[in-house]
Amino acid sequence: MLKQESAIKLENQLCFAVYACSREMTRLYRPILSKYNLTYPQYLVLIVLWEKGECTVKDLGEDLYLDSGTLTPLLKRMQEAGLVVRTRSQLDERQVIIGLTEQGKEMQHKLSEIPSMIASRCDLQESEFHSLLNKFQDLLKRTSE
Repeated sequence: MLKQESAIKLENQLCFAVYACSREMTRLYRPILSKYNLTYPQYLVLIVLWEKGECTVKDLGEDLYLDSGTLTPLLKRMQEAGLVVRTRSQLDERQVIIGLTEQGKEMQHKLSEIPSMIASRCDLQESEFHSLLNKFQDLLKRTSE
């Protein structure tokens, strides 16, 4: 650990490095996603739905670490754009099921090159990418328990 006097410096704050890196990563995505009229959170919703097919708002929120107050307006905009459908569960009307429209499904092919574009912009080799991914996933797991 750092000495107490150096621990309080901005350059020694893990939280700031993660925060600033997250903002910069999101900034890299912005011009690419704007071509498809998508925001970064909308892109993440699409990724989850491409993997799962459909899920509840609650499950989507858990996967993305977002609350329903953030997700609901985002999903409404995505529905208005023709990317997702929202339906009440037949089993429990309190649950809203989110699924992809054909247009939402077709976006997967259009956006499939984005991860490699971002890795290239960050000048990451495949081994570096996987190492960073594993470290951040581990950190996320540790902090969310």
